[in-house]
Amino acid sequence: MEFLSFAVAAGGFILIGAHEAYNASISNSTSAHIPSPLNSTTACSKSNSQIKKAPASSSLSFLFVSVFSFFVIVNSLVSLLDAQISRDPVGSALQLQVFAVALIFLLYSVLGLMVHASNSFYLPSSFLGLVGAFAFVEEFLLFYLQRKDPSGIENRYYDLLLVPIAVCVLSTVFEFHSPTSDMPRLARGFGLILQGTWFLQMGLSFFTSWMAHGCFLRQVSRGNYTLLCKGHPEFHRGRAIATLQFNCHLAFLVVLFVGFFSTVSWKNGIPVDSAQYRPIGAEMQSFQNPAQFALDSDDDGVEEIKEDNSEMQKSVVVESSMNGFSSHH
Repeated sequence: MEFLSFAVAAGGFILIGAHEAYNASISNSTSAHIPSPLNSTTACSKSNSQIKKAPASSSLSFLFVSVFSFFVIVNSLVSLLDAQISRDPVGSALQLQVFAVALIFLLYSVLGLMVHASNSFYLPSSFLGLVGAFAFVEEFLLFYLQRKDPSGIENRYYDLLLVPIAVCVLSTVFEFHSPTSDMPRLARGFGLILQGTWFLQMGLSFFTSWMAHGCFLRQVSRGNYTLLCKGHPEFHRGRAIATLQFNCHLAFLVVLFVGFFSTVSWKNGIPVDSAQYRPIGAEMQSFQNPAQFALDSDDDGVEEIKEDNSEMQKSVVVESSMNGFSSHH
């Protein structure tokens, strides 16, 4: 049952992250096909169609977040009830923290859906992004401060989970500085997908036979468990295995993202700022007509100097002859 909860959470993170990354890649690549100002009518029509498609994709993202947050809230309430039955105060406190973080994400998604569904309800995009950033910060603190048992290997998994959460926090904050850029959304999608794959890995490492050799699970309640090892060698080996697993997840996602973005850029083109370049049609026409092409050289300058000297000599001869004729008379 616990592994199923981790698997569903992993699927939710991967779905939301993939949708975010896909929208960012598509919007980034379609900007490469915006025509030059000479074709202003086509440019306006394409930009208007992109503006019309943006709210639909954003609404779908907010819908995914709301459904996923609702699932986390229900799972937290079930774990809270189990902790109350097991008389586990630590488990109850942990589930209350998870419940609070899920509520913030649910608030973020509901506000986003209301903004995109109703024209009368308006919120600045910066305020909505601030709520999302605050939710990611709360998630970061949840796993950073979760140290109920220092001897548990699960703390190493939680420490490594802070890396994709920090990516989501930084990308959301950077989106305030560059709201028109798609790179923050792409980075946030990467962080969400990495969270999902790592949640799946934690479920496999905690509740299945994929657990590190020499370690065992001690569970007080549904949401309060510790992964202990028999001795120090097994403890350090379990931590090293967790680090190796995270490096494999990170390398796999980097290769996957590079291949995906390269494929999208190859099909749709790479966005280029055409304002920095000037047309070379006139220059190319001059190269295509070699008969009309002339190159000034230093010989032409020398010939012009010779012609000027010869004309000056002729004028001197004429003047001297005129002076000689006038002297005879």
